[in-house]
Amino acid sequence: MFARPWLLLLLVLPLLHLFWVWQRRGRRIALPFDRATDGPRGSGPRGSGWFVRAVLGVGESMPALLLAVAVLLLALPQELAAPKQKRALTNIQFCLDISGSMTAKFGSKGTRYDAAVEAIDDFLGYRQGDSFGLTFFGNNYLHWAPLTTDPSAVRCAFPFMRPENAPPAFGGTEIGKAVLGCREVLTSRAEGDRMLILITDGYSSDLDNGAEMEIAKRLKKDGITLFAVNIQESDAVGQIVNLARTTGGEVFNPDDPNALREVFQHIDKMTKAKLEQGTPEMVDWFFPFCIAGLSVLGVYVLMQLWLRYTPW
Repeated sequence: MFARPWLLLLLVLPLLHLFWVWQRRGRRIALPFDRATDGPRGSGPRGSGWFVRAVLGVGESMPALLLAVAVLLLALPQELAAPKQKRALTNIQFCLDISGSMTAKFGSKGTRYDAAVEAIDDFLGYRQGDSFGLTFFGNNYLHWAPLTTDPSAVRCAFPFMRPENAPPAFGGTEIGKAVLGCREVLTSRAEGDRMLILITDGYSSDLDNGAEMEIAKRLKKDGITLFAVNIQESDAVGQIVNLARTTGGEVFNPDDPNALREVFQHIDKMTKAKLEQGTPEMVDWFFPFCIAGLSVLGVYVLMQLWLRYTPW
C-alpha cells in the first residue's frame, strides 16, 4: 500500500528506458581486423557476442531500476503495523485534610500531615502514566493542582498548604463538602477511570443523618471509587466506612508511617493499571526498498568499474 499511489504513474519512465535498452540496435563500426572467421587463417566462424551483449544490457538497465526504486520511495510505501497495547489512564484525585488536628504527632519523626505527604509521594512513583490532582480541605476546600500526568505539580504543592500555614477557614473538617468538590473535578474528565483518595484524621458532621450514603451513591453513579485513609489512633467512624465501601473502595487505619506507606501500596495493587488494545496503524515501510536500491546501486558501480559499453 502506498500513501501517494498517483506517483506510481511515473514508473512508466523506467519501463520506457528498459524497453529502449533491450530493443535498440546500436551502430556498428567496421574495423580493419573484422573478418568473417576467427583464428589466424579464418579457422572458424565468429561468435555472436550475445553473452557480452546481455551483460552490457544489464549494466545499462541499472539506472532505470534505480529510478524505479526512487519512484516507489516517493510514493511512500506503508504497511499495517501490529496493534500495540497502551496503558489505560486513571484519574486520581487526592483529597488531603489540612485541619489543625493534622499537626498532631504521627510516629517518631513528624506529624500526620508529614506522613501523609511522604506516602502520597511514594504512591505517585507507583502510578506513572496516570493523571493526578490535589485538593486541600478543612471547613472549605481548595483545588490546588488540576488533574495532570505531571506528578511534580502535586509534589511541589505540599509545602505551601501545611496545616500550620492554612487560613482560619481551613481549621475544621467538612469531608462531605470536599468530596463533592472532588467529584466535580473527576467528572469533568470523560476519559479514564476515576479514583478519589481521601486522607483525613477527623469526624465530619456533614456526613451525619445518612448524608454519607447520598454522597456515596452519587460517586458510584459517576464511576468514582473512593479509598479513605484514616490517620489517627482510633478506627474510622462509620460514616467514612459507608462512604468508601458503597463506592467499591475501602477504609484503612494505619497506626504508623510505615503502615501508611503499605496502605498506598495496597491501593495500588487493588487498582492495577489496565492495558487497552490499540488499533492497527499504517507505518512507513521503506526498508526493503532501500535494500533493493542500495543493491542495484552497488551492482551498477561495480559494472562501471569493470564493464562499460563502447562502440568498438
